[in-house]
Amino acid sequence: MKLRWAALVVVLALGAFMPATLTAQSPSQPPSGTSAPVELGQNYPNPFDLDTRIPFSVGGPPQCQEQGRLYRVTLRIYNILSQLVAIPVLQGGSGPTASGQPLENVLLPCDRYVAYWDGKAQGSTAELARGIYIYRLEVDGKPYVKRMFLRK
Repeated sequence: MKLRWAALVVVLALGAFMPATLTAQSPSQPPSGTSAPVELGQNYPNPFDLDTRIPFSVGGPPQCQEQGRLYRVTLRIYNILSQLVAIPVLQGGSGPTASGQPLENVLLPCDRYVAYWDGKAQGSTAELARGIYIYRLEVDGKPYVKRMFLRK
């Protein structure tokens, strides 16, 4: 019971810091200084049991007109202790980006994408404990953060 209260306190403390970060990612208000509109969608399903998908897009109409413009993209999943637990893979992908490629320092043209995560720890078949996880998309060095819930 003490662990549940401790976890609740940690989640509430993180929640106090998250709104400032989350307001910067609303589609109507891109982060200041960003040359490319980026959207980080909510994972689905959420909460999830086995696996989940994370939609995101990079670039917008003015930037998409530039031929050959690529964005450096990284997507990582952390537990509430800020420990890296996984790097999702690109699902779908077109052109030079292959489906199943881990999303770490990948160069992507502007488009909409979906990342896939099987709910397991990176490099392992071990299933993770249920709870809150944080996913962080970084596009050309600009971070975007959201939360998700893994239930078993």
